[in-house]
Amino acid sequence: MKLLKYFVLTTIFLLVCSALILYQEDIPSDVVDARYTNADSQFLELGDLGRVHYRDEGRRQAPPIILLHGSNASLHTFEPWVTRLKDKYRIVTIDLPGHGLTGAIPSGDYSKEAMVKVVNVLANKLGLKHFVIGGNSMGGGIALRYALDHPKEIKGLVLINSSGFTRKKYQNDDSQGVLAFRLLKNPLFRAIGEVIDPYYFVSQGLEAAFHQPAVVTETMVMRYYDLALREGTRKAIMKRFSATRDTKYQAQDLARIEVPTLLMWGKEDAVIPFAFASGFETLIPGISTAYYDGVGHIPMEEVPEISAADLVAFMEKIDERDR
Repeated sequence: MKLLKYFVLTTIFLLVCSALILYQEDIPSDVVDARYTNADSQFLELGDLGRVHYRDEGRRQAPPIILLHGSNASLHTFEPWVTRLKDKYRIVTIDLPGHGLTGAIPSGDYSKEAMVKVVNVLANKLGLKHFVIGGNSMGGGIALRYALDHPKEIKGLVLINSSGFTRKKYQNDDSQGVLAFRLLKNPLFRAIGEVIDPYYFVSQGLEAAFHQPAVVTETMVMRYYDLALREGTRKAIMKRFSATRDTKYQAQDLARIEVPTLLMWGKEDAVIPFAFASGFETLIPGISTAYYDGVGHIPMEEVPEISAADLVAFMEKIDERDR
């Protein structure tokens, strides 16, 4: 009993020391917002669901696409696509709860269900009745949930190195190469995670996400770093990772998807390995695929020209089908 008490006290002491040594204070939200908004940035007040940051760009009368970012990312990850696609489509990107310039929300609910609700409220607010929805990593899992929960509103589904479903033999934990994701599963780490400097974890996570090192610039690292330090965001991250893990969709769920679906995947993904693509490819009826050699977890930033062209080809097929 004495040994256990000693161990607990020692652990607490080490955690406190670590927090004091690595401490980094928050950056006020208005300071971060001023750095990372642009002329297209808009905010929608949703009460307990927060003040949601989104951008609605491109041609208003063109086919709409909603794009959702991955865990600990932001809508900025889709900027390379928006630049290439906004002359042809209406593109809506969103900072999901606990992320980007939306940040912490009053309800403290960072579940996938809450994120689906935010997407639905915003889509209704913008008057989007029939649209294509897509997402990268965690955002792909949310897009998948949206397509299954709101099938009449969706014209197409785009899954980019997506979470949401894995075969049992792989049991993906969505954190293969990212140290921060592995640590965030540990309650001892989460006990100090709200106050420690996240720079190393941001840098390592981006290096793992991209196969081509040149893509990871200091500007990119500092954007992720500043957004992580935005007032309240680290606390939101700890809460999101401390919640009960969401149940992955099963094979019978994927079989219910009736809309055209495009599966995009970088074959050198160190976060969600390429092997997991086979589950989606096998089970979603009529799925199209676009796989990329020498590319990691975020194709829209690593090979924006090629991946944007693949998305255009997919959208054109939908347009032909609807004529």
